[in-house]
Amino acid sequence: MIAGLLGAVLVGLALGLMGSGGSILTVPVLTFLVGQDEKVAVAGSMAIVGLVCAVAGVPYARQGNVDVRSLVFFGLPGMAGSYAGAWASQFVVGAVQLAVFAGLMLVAAVLMFRPLDLTRAAGGPRSGVKIAIEGILVGAVTGFVGAGGGFLIVPALVLLGGLPMHRAVGTSLFIIALKSIPGFAKHYQILGELGLALDWSVVGAFTVVGIAGSFAGNAMGRRLPQDVLRKLFAAFLVILGVYIVARSVPRLVDPPAAAVEWTDGPAAPAGDPQTP
Repeated sequence: MIAGLLGAVLVGLALGLMGSGGSILTVPVLTFLVGQDEKVAVAGSMAIVGLVCAVAGVPYARQGNVDVRSLVFFGLPGMAGSYAGAWASQFVVGAVQLAVFAGLMLVAAVLMFRPLDLTRAAGGPRSGVKIAIEGILVGAVTGFVGAGGGFLIVPALVLLGGLPMHRAVGTSLFIIALKSIPGFAKHYQILGELGLALDWSVVGAFTVVGIAGSFAGNAMGRRLPQDVLRKLFAAFLVILGVYIVARSVPRLVDPPAAAVEWTDGPAAPAGDPQTP
């Protein structure tokens, strides 16, 4: 559990520094360090990251680094997309979600390695419809894998929306918090249908530690070069993404017998590892 809480600190630091990386870290930490089932980790991640982001965004809002227009046109449609993605996730096994998750991490790493032109002019306010479509798509993807989506939202706000990095980070935190609400609600419902349950003590501990880490990350972010931080985080994404692929792919190619019975049969047998 100590290793897991250290992971929660990293979650908060990542969110406070760059408005992203919360779920990218939380799902693997809950799965591999705490030992939770993938479905439980995905649902718990949405609760933890949503709560941490809601609090972590407050300092950015007080500093004037939240773009309300992007929050409305990107965040609210993203809530619908998040619910739809979470609904779709019930039709696949947890290993598939982790594999997709790892793929997105590698894509995000490429985006973060690429230098961002923070002085890019947006060419005037972008169409609210276009922003909403982007929000729905990002919401659907992140709802499916149980991610907050900051690693996709921040590049979208900077590269497509023309926002400065710090403003994009602050806006991203509140968008993630909004999208986490319907995503968590659906994942929580799915857990009940599968006979699984959240460990609320873990959720509470990770949330408190993550919030503390986010405040530290915000303070560090005002002193350290964003470009260096982004590239270091991108390198970490590559390492973690490759690790998750290595853990998930064998399970997709040759799933355990219990997983096959649970997926294809009418009910899990007594003593099945997915039964609480």
